[in-house]
Amino acid sequence: MAMSFDPFSEIDRLASVLIQSRPGPRVMPVDLYRDGDRYILSADLPGVDPGSVDIDVDGQLLTIRAQRSAARADGAKWLLQERPAGTYLRQFSIGEGVDSANISASYEDGVLRLVIPVSERAKPRKVQVMTQNSAADQGEVGKQPIQQG
Repeated sequence: MAMSFDPFSEIDRLASVLIQSRPGPRVMPVDLYRDGDRYILSADLPGVDPGSVDIDVDGQLLTIRAQRSAARADGAKWLLQERPAGTYLRQFSIGEGVDSANISASYEDGVLRLVIPVSERAKPRKVQVMTQNSAADQGEVGKQPIQQG
């Protein structure tokens, strides 16, 4: 059986292990896009207990925290343990254009999905351009034609 050796894949694997073994919160990969009048955020959290997921909105800061417990096997001698355990954390500045009171979240197949609605005042809208004639046609009070004199 012939096996190939790719030194770069080994370096990538080693770098990944070193990064994940450092103390402190782990980083969760996310996708974020706008779909009409809402933002969709999907975060990869495989193996995380949904009960450990904590989502906070404090002003304009959205914080996602989750905990993944280490695998346990009593009496086992580990040969390889690459799946990271610990706390995952991401923070996002959400700005004033979202309806933070109506953010919803779901967790399925290791993916946390947040739906973040755009606030009514931040939605695009058309502004009608008024002329003297259109103001008079609509009977607007206080609009007087310009008098030359």
